[in-house]
Amino acid sequence: MPTSGAEGVIIAQGGRFGGWSVYAKGGKAKFVYNVLGIHEFQVEAESQIPFGATQVRVEFAYDGGGLAKGGDVTIYYDGKPAGTGRVDITQPMIFSADETTDIGYESGTPVTADYTTQGSRFTGTINWVQIDLGDDNQDHYIDPEERLRIAMARQ
Repeated sequence: MPTSGAEGVIIAQGGRFGGWSVYAKGGKAKFVYNVLGIHEFQVEAESQIPFGATQVRVEFAYDGGGLAKGGDVTIYYDGKPAGTGRVDITQPMIFSADETTDIGYESGTPVTADYTTQGSRFTGTINWVQIDLGDDNQDHYIDPEERLRIAMARQ
């Protein structure tokens, strides 16, 4: 990490019209969840990321009970809570057909206006990014008839 504090995207998925990002701004870790470019939920750590090798982790605790529900967000530094917040709704199914998942910068449209594509390159060192998925209880399962209806509506 630079001596002046880290800035930029750690990981981003999606873009301006839906997605999420974990990034540093003002030396603090932030998480943003963008729903269709209409709703944006931001969670910011209360303190700056400690200098030196630091594990930044974000946990999203989905409410469950179907599609597009919200969840609680916790940002951690080296396993200790650094900030909490709430995402009231999520985007069901997909974020975008033409945006990617990026590590260390954002290559497409930015998930949030909090940074630009050009200024999104992370100024620290990223040793690894890991995404863990929790147990899936299938409460969001869509029956085949509903899937067909959704597919036909997209055409």
